[in-house]
Amino acid sequence: MGIYLNPNNENFAETVRSKIFVDKTMLISAMNDIMQTADKYVCVSRPRRFGKTIAGNMLSAYYSKGCDSRELFAPFKISRDPDFESKLNKLNVIKIDMNSEFKNSRDKGRVLDNLQDRIIDEFSAQFPDMTFNKEDSVGECILRTYAQKEERFVIIIDEYDVLVRENVEQKLFSQYLDFLNGLFKSDTLRPAISLAYITGILPVVRDRVQSKLNNFEEYTILDAGKLAEFIGFTASEVQALCAEYGADYEEYERWYDGYRQHGFEIYNPESVVKSLTSGRCENYWSKTSTYAVIADRIRANFAGTRDDVIRMLAGESVDVNVTRYMNTMTDFSTRGDVFTYLIHLGYLAYDREEGTCCIPNKEVRQEWFNAIEAESEYAVTNKIIQSSKELLAETLRLNAEAVARSLDESHIHVTSNRSYNNEDALQSAIYLSYIYALNKYTIVKEMTTGKGFADVVFIPFVPGIPAMIIELKRNGSTGSALAQIREKRYFDSLSAYSGDLLFIGVNYDEAAKTHECAIERFVK
Repeated sequence: MGIYLNPNNENFAETVRSKIFVDKTMLISAMNDIMQTADKYVCVSRPRRFGKTIAGNMLSAYYSKGCDSRELFAPFKISRDPDFESKLNKLNVIKIDMNSEFKNSRDKGRVLDNLQDRIIDEFSAQFPDMTFNKEDSVGECILRTYAQKEERFVIIIDEYDVLVRENVEQKLFSQYLDFLNGLFKSDTLRPAISLAYITGILPVVRDRVQSKLNNFEEYTILDAGKLAEFIGFTASEVQALCAEYGADYEEYERWYDGYRQHGFEIYNPESVVKSLTSGRCENYWSKTSTYAVIADRIRANFAGTRDDVIRMLAGESVDVNVTRYMNTMTDFSTRGDVFTYLIHLGYLAYDREEGTCCIPNKEVRQEWFNAIEAESEYAVTNKIIQSSKELLAETLRLNAEAVARSLDESHIHVTSNRSYNNEDALQSAIYLSYIYALNKYTIVKEMTTGKGFADVVFIPFVPGIPAMIIELKRNGSTGSALAQIREKRYFDSLSAYSGDLLFIGVNYDEAAKTHECAIERFVK
């Protein structure tokens, strides 16, 4: 047993002993299926807090010859898999946490030399009848062991991309590329490696790193493929946890959901666990990251960035091209590059089918609010956001003039002059003005109701406040908007709702670029 070569299972055992543990052990089955095939090189990228390290520790605990994990895995799904026994603690594992190696190194220029020296020392200790020396590389040690003993290896590298993210000196980076090349691109070494599993926040970098890792199958937050259910907690897993802890599932959905992959609703695992442990739904993201990441990127303001950020703040999704981004921390040339980077970091969620991105949930939205508050370019937008709480209060007081004034201001900031008068801009203005209402309402656009579609419906999820139906008109009248709500019985879709109901008619005058508003209380 070593630290790097054939480690024990204590890291995963600590996770299992935690108060909350969600069984993701069938990831092992997925890896067993591709072991010793052409698909055995796997790169999994996902944001921080999404369980990359836990997954690596789990795979190490299962495969490593340095421990006996039969009892550890006995309660979990993988133990009932027909292939469970075949590879349980039967392979040599080399497990490296590159983030810890780099951050804890006193001489960062020698981090790779020191790492390889320690691994080679462990080869000497675990294979005493063989000769290894400090001039060897890790790849040479693996190859020699395979040639003499037919011993196969699983290589697990957590946070493989840390030297990319840290933008280290070229000498160290070139050394790192040689290290990766020696492990993963040698045809003579290929039979000795049963599985290579590397993780990072970013996918494989497309310029300098790609040639060293182009044999890896990538499973990313853009497309997790067959590993989608292992990226974070799924909806069914969170539902089960909420039932166990007596928590409101719908509240967890609002706070931590929003990442969708191949039919799975994906939740931020760390935030869900912390919330259930503390008994409070709140923003745990800010305790492990910083909104400065957002601010640094949106400050560049590539063409269209600011307009799209405001639309996303207002609850909209925007188109994004994710194919140009080079997967680095520095090479940004378009708004699509910026948004793709923020998708990989979890600050945006990506819809593969629609080719759009949006702010995923309440927790992450707070990080965006913090970033916008710090940016002078968004000062007016931030003022609208801060005023939204008062606007909702004025709406509930039936103050139609306050609503009209707020829409006048919001409308300016959700669109360009070219699209100023289109209906999407009108709806986005409403979303931005009422952004605080997301704390109390589910807001539905184009909701099927009665004899047609209501433009915007606000359905409360907290008690004591009325539902609201908003109908928009252009160059019409607020009276005709209210009449349409009544005549087409838009309120029929809220038949299960027993509280008060407000009808809000909004008319937009294209020539004057101003709004009018009328509000009436509907009595059932």
